[in-house]
Amino acid sequence: MLTIGQLAATAGVTVRTVRHYHHVGLLPEPERDASGYRRYGAQAAVDLIRIRTLADAGVPLARIDALLHAQPTEFAAAITDIDAELQRKIDQLTEYRRRVAELAGGEGLFLPPEVVAILNRMRGLGISERRVRLERDAWILMQALDPQVMPQRIRDKNAGLDDPETTRLYLACDQSVDWDPDDPRLDRLIDDLDAWEIEHERDGDRPGYLKLVSSRISEASPAWQRIVEALNHRAKQRRATG
Repeated sequence: MLTIGQLAATAGVTVRTVRHYHHVGLLPEPERDASGYRRYGAQAAVDLIRIRTLADAGVPLARIDALLHAQPTEFAAAITDIDAELQRKIDQLTEYRRRVAELAGGEGLFLPPEVVAILNRMRGLGISERRVRLERDAWILMQALDPQVMPQRIRDKNAGLDDPETTRLYLACDQSVDWDPDDPRLDRLIDDLDAWEIEHERDGDRPGYLKLVSSRISEASPAWQRIVEALNHRAKQRRATG
């Protein structure tokens, strides 16, 4: 006869595991003998090894008891069913791994390759990661709320990045985020941005999601708050007199 420690060692499990199998009803718990110990026979050792083998194979504990008492044909059918369920879980985990791997690409999980290429172009130009993230957020919102304009916006953005003056203004705006709102350089930048908007016919109202992203920039930068307010004021004046 075996003690619980000897039984656990025979099956290659811990005493805690044996007690858990007792608790869930997989392995009968013998009565204590006159010495106060629980003693296990050979059948308990065999049953414990079978339970451990099935559990190690991935069989849910809730199904092991039925398998222990199943006829050969029933056992084979149950194993086939369990194998199919394990394959479904493997497929699901494989999909999770694929999506986790995509996360390493950052923007690629949320945006089409053409937009990711634009964001990388901006990084290559020396535009700060803070500004790139705001640009990314604008594209994500555009894709969700106004997807039909995406192709044209992509063409326009690439054309802008091909234009030296537009690129210069991008970099100047990026640098101005940390300027003092009274910095005299802002006056020249506001004039340049206003001229750019007139040239590119940008006096019209922008979509709400772009205003939201713009407001985020303004909240983080008093200098940009001044720029946005000045440009909006000038645009309203032109519309009123136009």
